[in-house]
Amino acid sequence: MARLILFNKPYGVLSQFTDERTGPPRPTLAQFIDLPGVYPAGRLDHDSEGLLVLCDDGRLQARIADPRFKLAKTYLVQVEGEPGEAALASLRTGVKLKDGVTRPADVERIAPPTLWPRDPPIRVRKAIPDSWLRLTIREGRNRQVRRMTAAVGYPTLRLVRWSIGGWSLHGLRPGEWREVPPILPSR
Repeated sequence: MARLILFNKPYGVLSQFTDERTGPPRPTLAQFIDLPGVYPAGRLDHDSEGLLVLCDDGRLQARIADPRFKLAKTYLVQVEGEPGEAALASLRTGVKLKDGVTRPADVERIAPPTLWPRDPPIRVRKAIPDSWLRLTIREGRNRQVRRMTAAVGYPTLRLVRWSIGGWSLHGLRPGEWREVPPILPSR
């Protein structure tokens, strides 16, 4: 039977088990997960936090990560500034990026969520307010959420992937993981 792991990836950790870069070593998944044969289904950049799904079944891994299956990925996004309805409407209809127009996103402004402190903390600029969005996409381009918010004029300060399909971070602190049944959740 396949193994499926939900991991709350901390800020600054690579979404892989080894660091091929020369220079000072960076934290990897190997420092948190000691299970042979599991690999990430998709990725999160080192400067993003949150849900990373790992499994040991290649077909399941592809179903989770491949944008053709349109599995929803929901992010809590702290942005610089206070996006108005025009910016949110742009995100909802698709944003033009260098690699083409994105699929429409589900997005709403939300109150600041109760999250763990980030280490290091985000940069705060006293003259510029920040706000939070809940943003759901069904594709997975490189640094897509960051590029989308920047394209509508609101750079991302903090990015936390909260859920993928029906799996979520609920009950997982940064660096913690749990095994779940290897059943693909609904979109």
